[in-house]
Amino acid sequence: MAPIPGSGLAKGLAVTLRTMTRKSVTEQYPDALPDLPPRTRGVIGLFEENCTVCMLCARECPDWCIYIDSHKETVPAAAPGGRERSRNVLDRFAIDFSLCMYCGICIEVCPFDALFWSPEFEYAETDIHELTHERDKLREWMWTVPAPPALDPGAEEPKEIAAARKTAEKLAAAQAEQTPQTAQDESAAAPAEPREGER
Repeated sequence: MAPIPGSGLAKGLAVTLRTMTRKSVTEQYPDALPDLPPRTRGVIGLFEENCTVCMLCARECPDWCIYIDSHKETVPAAAPGGRERSRNVLDRFAIDFSLCMYCGICIEVCPFDALFWSPEFEYAETDIHELTHERDKLREWMWTVPAPPALDPGAEEPKEIAAARKTAEKLAAAQAEQTPQTAQDESAAAPAEPREGER
């Protein structure tokens, strides 16, 4: 059976009319910022204080887009008679986002929690050479990292928190025992008041 002439046009117009009556779902960016999922991979933020310059992130990066420079510094002995120690001091930490493929391997391998995903995505540049961001910019992005999700109320207490809590409880108990003992020692050491007849 031959198709009715103009049936394709009628179907197209029906689709157009149907869409015209629905509310638009287009987000008017940049006037309205998008509502991003909590685990969005935007850029990588650096928490500089945790970085020990172990170079694991730079070595494991498949794109070789992380640049780290450091120098060694001698730390004096903490106690008399101890020996001096040397530690690495971070001089430069940069990521070339024109090469980065956002795989997240650097964040996963960091043993000291110095790298985090930030949902920040507005970092476009007019020149590709300006997409290499240094540590001060990475630190700014660190403050846009969302807080980790809350723990399950029925979950076990993390080992680190449990150990810290036990230590704090032992310290508080030791201080509570010392306080009454100190009061007794002070009362025993105080000279006795002379009696009426002894004066």
